[in-house]
Amino acid sequence: MRLSVAKVAPPRILHLPSRTVRLRLTLLYSGLFLVSGLALLATTYLLFRNSTGVDLIVPAGPGASPDAVRRVEQMYAAAVERHTHGLHQGLMQSGIALAVMTAVSVALGWLVAGRVLRPLRTMTATTRQISEHNLNERLALSGPRDELKDLADTVDGLLARLEAHVAEQQRFAANASHELRTPLAITQTVLDVARNDPNRKDSELVDRLHHLNTRAIELTEALLLLSRAGQKSFTRECLDLSLIAEEATETLLPLAEEHGITLETSSEMTPTTGSETLLLQLATNLVHNAIVHNLPRDGVVWVATSVHSKHVVLTVENTGEKLPPQLVSTLAEPFQRGTERLHRDHAGMGLGLAIVNSVAQAHGGTLTLTPRASGGLRVTVQLPTATSGVGR
Repeated sequence: MRLSVAKVAPPRILHLPSRTVRLRLTLLYSGLFLVSGLALLATTYLLFRNSTGVDLIVPAGPGASPDAVRRVEQMYAAAVERHTHGLHQGLMQSGIALAVMTAVSVALGWLVAGRVLRPLRTMTATTRQISEHNLNERLALSGPRDELKDLADTVDGLLARLEAHVAEQQRFAANASHELRTPLAITQTVLDVARNDPNRKDSELVDRLHHLNTRAIELTEALLLLSRAGQKSFTRECLDLSLIAEEATETLLPLAEEHGITLETSSEMTPTTGSETLLLQLATNLVHNAIVHNLPRDGVVWVATSVHSKHVVLTVENTGEKLPPQLVSTLAEPFQRGTERLHRDHAGMGLGLAIVNSVAQAHGGTLTLTPRASGGLRVTVQLPTATSGVGR
């Protein structure tokens, strides 16, 4: 009859403790104590054996009797035996003491490791309770400034950035849903009115529907571009940012003339790396915003590029109404519009500067918005300088 191990062995033997950090630290502490104890014991034994011994006593004079010499030899042999036995006994007793202290070190190591890892267990338990519904919670580990405190502060910083990102995505989703629903709702209203109006004109209906459909397509393409820039899914190549700015300015020159805006450019060779399509969209959005959000007449737009030791800069300034700093700080958020934008035919979708900001960040750059003292806005995009040659 065969018995399985599962039926014979106790449950605790079958379920051995996992190799946790606490167990590994305990084994490490105990192992170091045992190794150092063995080294100390061996060194002490060798030192005592070499520095201690029994002196040989020989009777003086040439006429010593053989019995006296034999007694001396017997005494010497007995002394050597007692000395060797004492060394062995001392070594055995030291070994037993070392074994006992090793067991004590295991227990103390287990307690010390648990004490050291207690903040880590607290951090783990708190982190497991955090989800997308309570991202505002923090570890807030107290105590001296050490590795565990730095780890807790790093996790708290990560949670803060994650909370801000989730909140931004929620606002973006809500705003995008609202913006996409608006043209669809207007389209539905136009169709209902046209269907109930026997004197409707099909050409007028088609024109209005075409305008609404075009706006919905533009909004969708802007959202896709914003998503693409945020994911950094593009091929990098060496570019001259000044040429891209000039191309955007030339493209929008008819729009500037239509609005009576003067375009002034000042550029130098500004090598950088990135996507030509995205950077052209960035420059186009900046120049377009500067044109349409300007003075009603005699407005000016300044476009300039410059190169520095570690970065290149694209600056777009425009005249216009005075903007409060509180408003300027929100213009780079998706679907945020200045108050003056709502009273014009080119109200836009509120994604122009959001796309610029996303493209700049995807290229390792920054976007800075500054209100001009005399009115208008100064926009600065800073990008890393290319380390190799520039090409188009």
